[in-house]
Amino acid sequence: MDDRTREYLRGRFSDYYRSVSLSLPPDANLREWGHIPWTPGSGTTMVRHQSLFDMGDVDTFFADNAPRHAYFSAARYDDPGAATMGQKGWRNADLIFDLDADHLPGVDPETTAYPEMLATCKDALLRLLDFIDDDFAFEDVTVVFSGGRGYHVHVRDESVRELDSDARREVVDYVRAIDLDTDGLIDTVSERGATKRVLRTEGGWGARVHDALIEYAEDLREKDDEAAREQLTELDGIGEGRAETILGAFDRNPAAVREGNVEAGGPGVRRLVSALAARVAAADAAPIDEPVTTDTRRLIRLPGTLHGGSGLVVTPLDRDELAGFDPLRDAVPERFVGREIRIETETNRTVELNGERVRVQAGRDTVPEYAGVFLMARGEARKAPER
Repeated sequence: MDDRTREYLRGRFSDYYRSVSLSLPPDANLREWGHIPWTPGSGTTMVRHQSLFDMGDVDTFFADNAPRHAYFSAARYDDPGAATMGQKGWRNADLIFDLDADHLPGVDPETTAYPEMLATCKDALLRLLDFIDDDFAFEDVTVVFSGGRGYHVHVRDESVRELDSDARREVVDYVRAIDLDTDGLIDTVSERGATKRVLRTEGGWGARVHDALIEYAEDLREKDDEAAREQLTELDGIGEGRAETILGAFDRNPAAVREGNVEAGGPGVRRLVSALAARVAAADAAPIDEPVTTDTRRLIRLPGTLHGGSGLVVTPLDRDELAGFDPLRDAVPERFVGREIRIETETNRTVELNGERVRVQAGRDTVPEYAGVFLMARGEARKAPER
């Protein structure tokens, strides 16, 4: 990034911070703070091991320093400003989930358009929130658009704060369906002196697989026998014989499906349940970033600040806002709307921001400031002299 571009962005970030008042996380005085300044050259410098006391008045600090990126720790410490992690005195930490579009299955950052990446990441976020609400029943939850390629979820329930890295890894494995074992979804129950094996239908992965089993069985019933057998034999491990057994079991005892009884129909039904479990895991798992969740000392972006790689606002979201939230419209800073600037870029391109499609011509062009800031922050444009 050249000097003119860097100084322009730093100045406009400062103007943004003068126009807002940032909200701090709970226990802000117990957290470590860090930021990345607008360092000359191609490298970056992380300034960390700061306490809230070291920063002074937060709004003044941000207006004067206009950091490129700003962070606070998930952890709470006795002495957050101590120079080494060992001296800080770790108390506990929020449970943080990070979804980054770059790391999502099926997303190639080189070929996938930015709006499409963000839409895919939002779908993954909704799946994650299903786990947070239904499987874990967490209550103190904050959802944040990262300002870049994804979302952060902060969980601050008392029950999670003292979890160590191993316990947090178990949460990751559950949410990502790592080593999901069908046998682990099945209980052995006694009824009238007999035992049977049934899916756990009261919640969690067992309920998800059970729902898939019911839907699959209903779909088979709507087909003729030949089509139903063909559909079943497409699954790994189910041949003609097992397909016949499954269809017979479904016809003879439809209640067994509603109960989640995997004994009815013998090995064929159990194999079907295993195949459906694999499908459900692939469709419903949330591909969170493991190192972020397992790190009990993680620094995470401060909501309300600007992301130095996009110029967008790190935006906290109410749950009822999620459905309609469009980060390329709703995270555009108002401070950068309403004026135009001149930039230089190497190629023609189109930017979708603020509800507009901005076409940028190669060479020097005049564009809405929010589009120019976005391109310059991403390293795709430079600030041109204003005539």
